[in-house]
Amino acid sequence: MGCNASKALGKRQGPGLRGLGAPADGVGDASAEEAARNVRVKLVLLGDSGVGKSCIVLRFVRGQFDTNSKVTVGAAFLSQTVALPEAPLTTVKFEIWDTAGQERYASLAPLYYRGASAAVVVYDITSPESFEKAKFWIKELQKHASPGIVIALVGNKSDLLGDRAVSREDAAALAEENSMALDIETSAKTAENVLELFQQLGTKLTSVPVGASTTVPEAREGAAAGSGSA
Repeated sequence: MGCNASKALGKRQGPGLRGLGAPADGVGDASAEEAARNVRVKLVLLGDSGVGKSCIVLRFVRGQFDTNSKVTVGAAFLSQTVALPEAPLTTVKFEIWDTAGQERYASLAPLYYRGASAAVVVYDITSPESFEKAKFWIKELQKHASPGIVIALVGNKSDLLGDRAVSREDAAALAEENSMALDIETSAKTAENVLELFQQLGTKLTSVPVGASTTVPEAREGAAAGSGSA
């Protein structure tokens, strides 16, 4: 995973969303409410190599920031459960596929975002090139991802404001043009807005009806998929 990439400061229901124990047809409102309190979400992270996708996931799942971690090869799988501030009885378990950003792995990405109910498209606020690549991934999701997928645009490395090369205005405009659910800046290094990112995604996801089911690819936490060298 590529945490060492941080600079020297070293509504339609998505098929990937399911309520655990979702009610059968005809079950009353009380059962539906209970089912909505335990939601499982398949989420995929997309973005250029070095933007800090793995760092965001590691910060969220393990509370760590590792400047020496390796670049992701293929994809890595991790999971974490959060409670929502506005609905503390509701928990969302994110089953996260962290994809490799290198060009040679781009063709593998659809394997991971197919059936996902949420996607996080990450760019580096100090890198205009990574922002352009984010636009590519947004278009890919719009063409090939599940209808109703919830997409967040994330500008990472907000701890490097002095090196900013992508303005908040440009990011906000991109998010608005593409009707994205969320536009936020994070710092995996300082943890700024990392938990908030997933809490806000959870709130967006649980605001639509729960009950559709898709099979989340079998994987053990921390496992990597794909082959080749970083």
